[in-house]
This record gives sequence, C-alpha cells and structure tokens, in this order.
Amino acid sequence: MVVADLSPAPHRDPPGLAAVTGTKPRPEPLDPPMVPFALAGIAAFAMAGVILLLAGAPESWLWTCLAGVLCGIPGLLTMLRHDANRRRRRALSHPEFRVTETA
Repeated sequence: MVVADLSPAPHRDPPGLAAVTGTKPRPEPLDPPMVPFALAGIAAFAMAGVILLLAGAPESWLWTCLAGVLCGIPGLLTMLRHDANRRRRRALSHPEFRVTETA
C-alpha cells in the first residue's frame, strides 16, 4: 500500500526577494527634538489670538485660542521630558567621539 505524503510543501521565498530585502540595513527611525514643535503650536495659537483680538473677532474664537495655548503647556512639559529621554537614549546608543589634541 502506498501512502501519499500530504504534508505541506516547505515554504520557499522567491529567489530575488532575499536579495532585495535581506541585505539592506534597516534605517533608524526619525526621532527629532519635539520641543520646537510644541513651542510653535503655542506661538501659533497666541499669535492667532492677538490677531483675532485686534480684528474684533467673536469672543468664542478668542476662547479657542486661549484653550490652544493652555492645552499646549502640558504638551510642552511632556515634550521637554521626551527630549530629555531622547538625549539619554542617544548617549547610550551613540557614544560621542572624543578628539584629543596632541601637542
């Protein structure tokens, strides 16, 4: 009696796929400093509030600008902490190169 082999065929990648995906180094994710973004958001809401105040805009628009500035403050504090942790991570993973001067 002949028993057929019903096990699934071994998985094989296409021959060109390893050449395309296996040899490229993985790029580091972007990790820019975030404090400038938080400050820009707060400044944008503050400037919009001043412009609206001078233009005689409805009061509800001014409250919106005030809310944007006030909500930006905890965001700024969070981003300050994030950037401190970012600097710590960078110091651990990318040690600074020291240049010694020779006379």
